[in-house]
Amino acid sequence: MEKPFEGLKVIELASVLAGPAVGMFFAELGAKVLKIENPLTGGDITRQWKGSEENKESSLSAYYQSVNWGKEILFIDISTQSGYDQLLKLLENADILLTNFKAGDAQKFKLAFNNLSEKFPKLICANLSGYNENDPRPAFDLVMQAETGFMSMNGTPDSGPLKMPVAFIDLMAAHQLKEGILTALYLREKNGIGNSIHVSLFDSAIASLANQASNFLITGNSPQLMGSLHPNIAPYGETFLCADARFIVLAIGTEKQFSQFCTAIEKPELIDNPKFCDNASRVLNRNELQEHISGFFQNRIATQASSILARAGVPAAIVRSVSDVLQSEEVNCLLLDNKLVRTAIFKLN
Repeated sequence: MEKPFEGLKVIELASVLAGPAVGMFFAELGAKVLKIENPLTGGDITRQWKGSEENKESSLSAYYQSVNWGKEILFIDISTQSGYDQLLKLLENADILLTNFKAGDAQKFKLAFNNLSEKFPKLICANLSGYNENDPRPAFDLVMQAETGFMSMNGTPDSGPLKMPVAFIDLMAAHQLKEGILTALYLREKNGIGNSIHVSLFDSAIASLANQASNFLITGNSPQLMGSLHPNIAPYGETFLCADARFIVLAIGTEKQFSQFCTAIEKPELIDNPKFCDNASRVLNRNELQEHISGFFQNRIATQASSILARAGVPAAIVRSVSDVLQSEEVNCLLLDNKLVRTAIFKLN
């Protein structure tokens, strides 16, 4: 079956996670993606980001492979005239130039949109930066999680602020850059002209605050450390330890679901209790509610409790390990083969 981006050519100068994730999106859907790495630095820095159990002799870390599947890798020093000329040659029939330049770098390497658009009028230039295009500070996802409010919400009063275990802001910025590129491709179909797109990690993080930002803007109350609890819904995020030491989390979002839940756990009296009769009351009295329902889980193993709730139509899940998830049958069809990076590596001087 033909893939939607067959015939599309992407030149990727980006490194680390967000930019390469965009490149891999196009590679998975049929585009030819040429990833340019700097031979002077040993290529993308994530090649060196290896866990303690990885093969130290391999030039490819698991991190690097996670976002570089299906690309052809070329080592070119674009700071030299010959390297720059080779890059321009590659851009002659390219559709997208993907970069993550810091402020001033696009101009320094003569790869800003205004440098390229006259020569390549159909080219779409898409750049990711940490901050705005005039701010040269380097940015990492952890710094962004701290600066944009996410760490202040993530964790519990006992744990203190915590980062999320994946680079969430990098991934959100990647999705937003993809949206910009797809919009530019659509416009190019209409007018035949390329475009310039810029997404910063900082702006992406602020946009991703979503309902938490609205909560503050409307009420003036800043979100606090709540663990997995939802500030507006209960029981939603409450986590219970079962008899086999596994956890189940609830995500009950409607009155019907709460009624079904109470019936399933044989606590129908909670449905009409004034403290729990509607969502606002349950949010206000969520700690007391948790005491009423914890016994159901303490007396059952997780699979038994989960089965009872599933039959009752109650949104809930056993907390699974990454190992459990990736070895499950339903996930197998989502896994790429282990040829994550094309073996042909071209070294151009």
